[in-house]
Amino acid sequence: MELKYKKNGDYLIPDLKMDPQPEGELGEYGKMRQKYLKEQRPILYNDLLLTGTLWKHLLDIDREAEEMEDRLTKQMKQQRGVTEQLKASDQMRWVQEMNNIQACVEETIRNDLIYS
Repeated sequence: MELKYKKNGDYLIPDLKMDPQPEGELGEYGKMRQKYLKEQRPILYNDLLLTGTLWKHLLDIDREAEEMEDRLTKQMKQQRGVTEQLKASDQMRWVQEMNNIQACVEETIRNDLIYS
């Protein structure tokens, strides 16, 4: 690897450029993963940061978590018989079931993706 320098006064300063980073905005799960890595796994966090792969890793985790959330929610709704018909006939039960499903899905995502 050949380094190029630029002159700044009496000093030669390396002309360093970062590799292009993927575009995208972090969602809830990407931010949770970033916080977890920063606080609980600082060596891994710094390694990802210094190698320029942190942003890609966080975007991948966020995308994976969103897909997992959709898939698990659909599966659990089907298993528990939570339908639009239930929503029309017994709204309170539907809300209880959906809240329960959402809590279970979020816990699964945290255990499998965020805190692993």
